[in-house]
Amino acid sequence: MLQRIYATPHVRPRPGVLPTPRAGWYVLVALGLGALALGLWAYTIQLDRGDIVTGMRDPGRGGAAWGLYISLYVYLVGISFAGITVASIARLLKLHVLEPVARIAELLTIASLVAGATAVLADLGRSDRGLASLPALARPSSPFYGTFTLVVAGYLFSSVVAFFVTGRRDAARMVRDGPRALRWFYRLWASGYRFTPEEHARHGRTTFWLAITILPLLVTAHSTLGFIFGIQAGRPGWYSALMAPSFIVLAGASGIGMLILTVVILRRMLGLRIPDASIHWLGSFLWVLCLVYLYFTVVEELTATYAGPALDRHVAHTIVAGPFSRSFAVAIGCLFLGFAIPFVQYLRAKPSVAGLAIAAGLVNIGALVKRLLIVVPSQTHGSYLALEDGRYAPSWIEWAVLAGTIGLVLLIVLVFARIFPLVHGEEPALERDAPLPRDPVRKLVCLGWAATAIALIAVGLTDSFRLWSGTELDPRLPMAPVIFASGVMMLFATAIVYEVLPARRRRPRSPRIVDRARTHAAPRTVLAAALRATERRPIPPPPPPSSPRSQP
Repeated sequence: MLQRIYATPHVRPRPGVLPTPRAGWYVLVALGLGALALGLWAYTIQLDRGDIVTGMRDPGRGGAAWGLYISLYVYLVGISFAGITVASIARLLKLHVLEPVARIAELLTIASLVAGATAVLADLGRSDRGLASLPALARPSSPFYGTFTLVVAGYLFSSVVAFFVTGRRDAARMVRDGPRALRWFYRLWASGYRFTPEEHARHGRTTFWLAITILPLLVTAHSTLGFIFGIQAGRPGWYSALMAPSFIVLAGASGIGMLILTVVILRRMLGLRIPDASIHWLGSFLWVLCLVYLYFTVVEELTATYAGPALDRHVAHTIVAGPFSRSFAVAIGCLFLGFAIPFVQYLRAKPSVAGLAIAAGLVNIGALVKRLLIVVPSQTHGSYLALEDGRYAPSWIEWAVLAGTIGLVLLIVLVFARIFPLVHGEEPALERDAPLPRDPVRKLVCLGWAATAIALIAVGLTDSFRLWSGTELDPRLPMAPVIFASGVMMLFATAIVYEVLPARRRRPRSPRIVDRARTHAAPRTVLAAALRATERRPIPPPPPPSSPRSQP
């Protein structure tokens, strides 16, 4: 059935040509600028007057300390999960049907992580103090330690490295065919890339191993977000073993849904030649992940309602049949429709891009509302103390900041589409009969670079745990979290060092020396003939001159 549905061949654009924007592109750019300006204005009001202008209050005093900002952060990091995952899986499993959307997925990952970092800063009452104290004094037990080191430093930097490495070939093409004003940018990105068999082989190895190393980091980063909530035993509604896996599954569903929306919008606004088959494959991933998350939701609600502690049952009833019941119905209804629409299309073998776009939009609405239901009710209705239940309602300041972060993501994607191709160009057929030539200098440099990175990770992490501090509260080394984050970034930068490091110039081979790499598999008779043909035979001496008597 998959072959019958997804038989559409994928088409690649002519390399070196940027798409011509249509009227809708300018409208979206204007909307993004307006939303970003509104968000910045609202945030300046929050900085001037304090968090009192938001709907956040202290837990236990009728409010919630984490609200729309943290929910938005978890949602944006979830969107980034699917982007880089789709690109990595497409390279590892050689799913050529997903190659046209791989670069868009990577760009969406970077834009979402940048916007997510701004959402965390908006949640801090004094972001300047947070930025000054976090790199120096953060502990691994703090939720923001994982946000700063694994998500921002490791996850974001590894995505940038993958985006840089996979775009070098197209950047080299754009040096010749791109706009003159941006050729300095293309040269910097290409970093001396030449379309040689050696470059092609190194590029294949780099992208393969980079994709393998990024996937465990993705699972670790998103599991860390789930553990922030799931291991808090003193907060009913959060303490659950399903919190981390459900975070990963919902992140995949919302991320793939946003990727579908982004591809559909860019294809219409810029005329990108992305086949329907790529969107149909993403739709299949969407309904599978939505179904898994709905199953997790049923299991969690049944467990909390049937045999959970009293306060866990209270929080569960508050979500399902209490003050949050409407939000719960919206979230579950959107996720169910996000499963049902592509699943019915899959059964009928008649996929529709418009239907998948509607399902993707519904999934993202449901995912954002579900994040709010995870964050807020446990703070307002889950206290072990004899306190009255609280309430939380986001103010217009929070909604304006949310609009600003979405506008930031929109602008990053739309503006980048005008300066660099979002679809991989046609690759030349570079084949190589013999393996790569030995390059011990490159290997030694990369091994030394990676060893230094691992040493920084070990030193920074152990000192962040205060293993060397004794009775002191501060780490022994200054900026220990920064040392750990720098080691993580250096470790992923090994891919850039391996690929960009110039190769040694080799002397041309003598034509009289046999190329054993090309003759080791030849028959013995051919090999013997080739060796005899290249042997250095002694030159016979010239004949002695004849004497005059022997002449007639």
